[in-house]
Amino acid sequence: MKTNSNYDIIIAGGGPGGVAAAVAAAREGAKVLIIEQTGCLGGMGTSGLVPAWTPFSDGENICYRGIAFEVFEKLKEKMPTVDKTKIDWVPICAEELKIIYDDMLIESGAKVIFHSFVCDAESENGEIKSITVANKAGLTKYTAKVYVDATGDGDLAFFSGAEFQKGGENGELQASSLCFAISNINIEAYKDIPVLNAGNHKSQIYDIISDERFPLITDDHFCDHIINRGTVGFNAGHIWDGDSEKVEEMSELMMKGRKIAHEYKNALADYFPDAFGESSVTATANVMGTRESRRIIGEYVFTAEDYIEKRSFNDEIGRNCYYIDIHGEQRKNTFYKDEKDHGEFHYEKGESHGIPYRSLVPKGFSNLLTCGRIISCDRMTYGSLRVMPTCLVTGQAAGTAASLIIKSDCRATDVDIKLLREKLIENGAYIK
Repeated sequence: MKTNSNYDIIIAGGGPGGVAAAVAAAREGAKVLIIEQTGCLGGMGTSGLVPAWTPFSDGENICYRGIAFEVFEKLKEKMPTVDKTKIDWVPICAEELKIIYDDMLIESGAKVIFHSFVCDAESENGEIKSITVANKAGLTKYTAKVYVDATGDGDLAFFSGAEFQKGGENGELQASSLCFAISNINIEAYKDIPVLNAGNHKSQIYDIISDERFPLITDDHFCDHIINRGTVGFNAGHIWDGDSEKVEEMSELMMKGRKIAHEYKNALADYFPDAFGESSVTATANVMGTRESRRIIGEYVFTAEDYIEKRSFNDEIGRNCYYIDIHGEQRKNTFYKDEKDHGEFHYEKGESHGIPYRSLVPKGFSNLLTCGRIISCDRMTYGSLRVMPTCLVTGQAAGTAASLIIKSDCRATDVDIKLLREKLIENGAYIK
């Protein structure tokens, strides 16, 4: 097997967390490589066709800053249909976002290999010695000084032997969704349609659900955003029982997701012909919108109590204000024992919590960091921390910390927190 030892830092996964980690580390002078299994950077915002960012503000302050806000503002400038002053629930054009991530990576000096994924790792006493990467060239062994797991599913950490948790007590997982785009819509007529999501209890989405002609539309999860002239992106419908580790099962669900997308188009054309009568499905996501998989156990596990108390930390590397957003099982949210709680917990305006650096450090590891939705937290707070702006924030922190590990020749647990926070603040991070 060939061996490649050309890099200081290797990042598994090129989603928002992975890109932010790579850019942050490369800007600090490190030689960085991203290993990405798809053909583009950006993860759920590009390959996953998620049609909008979750809110970037806490109602009073920009909560996700630094590289996160840099990406956010660059994309808004490329989208003629977006109000440039808008901060919350801003639509995403996947094709524009791909180029933004490409350019940021190239300008930073970091490298990427596409259509490649980590399939094994060798570790000893909490130190990763090498990883094995699979692609068209076969199997290649890579070695680096520091590794960052940005896979979304915690694959690198798992292969390295890190502790993790997954799902509920009985293995139950949040629902997934396959996002899609519909084009050739009459946008003026579309704007006249009453809100279709579940927040509007008079919504015709409930008529569609009960319509026997559309059996694949079974629940009221429905988010839609104009992403370009004549095109609307959809994060709609739930796909149940999807476990990202079970590749045969996920392959079947991907095919089901594409059928669901076309069924939505047919239903919308039937119920709203002025808007959707001439429309067509022009894209379905290349990756499933997985909302729950592994959570790596870190040096600190962020808890629901931390979230509710809006705690700050001496080692915090950023802030988060997104609500606890649980997509429970089979339309009825069974996540909470209290049935009157519908799986959401919202902050008031101006409120947020800190994200501790220790939640990025897998327990017992010296040269491995995590970012994105796999960071160390309990299941409830996972429902908040899993979204893209937070992934960008934790990615920047992981990349910056990785560069300090190399410069100081120290363990991940021994990073100079004062210096890390100073560098993050210098580069735009929001830290209290």
